[in-house]
Amino acid sequence: MPDFSIGRLRGGYCVYWTGPDGKRTRYQLSARTRTAAEAEAIDVYRRQHFTVTQAGMTVAGIWAEYVRDLGDRPTAKTMGYTGKAVLAHFGHFRPDQITTELCRAYTRARTDAGISQGAIHTELGHLRSAMTFAERSRIIDAAPHIERPAKPMPKERFLSKDEVALLIESADAPHIALAIHVLFGTAARVGAVLDLTWDRVDLDRSVLNLRLDDAKTRKGRAIVPINRGLRAALQTAKDAALSDYVIEWGGNRVASIRKGFEGAVRRSGLKEVTLHTIRHSAAVAMVSGGIPIVQVAQYLGHSNTTITYSTYGRFFSGHLTEAAEVLDFVKLKARS
Repeated sequence: MPDFSIGRLRGGYCVYWTGPDGKRTRYQLSARTRTAAEAEAIDVYRRQHFTVTQAGMTVAGIWAEYVRDLGDRPTAKTMGYTGKAVLAHFGHFRPDQITTELCRAYTRARTDAGISQGAIHTELGHLRSAMTFAERSRIIDAAPHIERPAKPMPKERFLSKDEVALLIESADAPHIALAIHVLFGTAARVGAVLDLTWDRVDLDRSVLNLRLDDAKTRKGRAIVPINRGLRAALQTAKDAALSDYVIEWGGNRVASIRKGFEGAVRRSGLKEVTLHTIRHSAAVAMVSGGIPIVQVAQYLGHSNTTITYSTYGRFFSGHLTEAAEVLDFVKLKARS
C-alpha cells in the first residue's frame, strides 16, 4: 500500500497523505481505536485514489496504484510506456474479467501492429506484476492468470574485440567513446555506467565500484577490477574531468548515450548492435575465454550463478565436446 499516516483529530482519528503536487489531504475517520482506524484508513485511501466500478476496482486503477507504489524505481518509468498499450486494451476491465482469450486478443492485436514478441511478453509481464501486487496488497482476492507469448530466444549477436575497438573509434564524441569502453570493460548495464562517479573509481588500486549505497534498482551491480586499457582511458578522462561523473558532457551529467551510440554503430557499419549487445559481448568474451562461471556471475552482478550458466553456458570453450566424444560409436580405422 502507499504511504499514509494515522493521526488524531477532534478527539478521534484521521488519515492523511501528501499527493504528488505536495498538497496534504486529510479525512476524519469514524473509528475509535488505533487498530480500527488503520483498517478504515485503507478503505478511505482506496476510495480516493482508485478507479472503481460498481463491482470493484478496474485494471487502470490497480496499474496506477502499482506505479505509485514503485515510486522512482526504473520500472515505474517503463510502465509509463507499456501502460499506453496495456491500459487501452485492459484498463476498463476488472481483474476478475480478464480471461485467456482477452490476453490472446491483445497478443494478436499487438502482433498485427508490428510489435515484436519480446515487447508483447514484457507488456503482459507488467500487467501480471500489477495484478500480483494487487493480490499481495489485498486489493483483490486473487490475481488473474495472464497468458503471454513465449519469451523469444536471446539474439546470438555478440561483438569481437576488434569490433568493439571499431565501435569506440567510430564515436564522434569523447564521452560516447569512453562510455562504450567502460561498458565493455566492466560488463555493466548502461544505467550503472551513467551513474558512475569518480569517487568510486580507484585508479591506484585499479578497482571500479558500480554500486550505489542508495541504489533504486534491483538489478545487481558489481565491484570489478580495471584492466590496463580501460585504466588508461579513465586516467585521461579524469585529468580532463569537469564534474563528479565519469561520463559527462560540458561538465554536466549525461542522461542518455543512445543517440551517440546509435551514431557510432551507423558509422562503424556494424549490424544488429544495441547497447545491451556490449554487455552480452563482454559476458561471451569472458566465458569463451575460460573464465569460471562464478567470476563471470560476479562481473555481471548476478546473485544466482544458475542464471549466468543458463544464459552463457553454451559459450564455454569446449562446451559439450566431451559429451560428443562419448557419442562417437564409430571408430574409424587408420588408413595404411
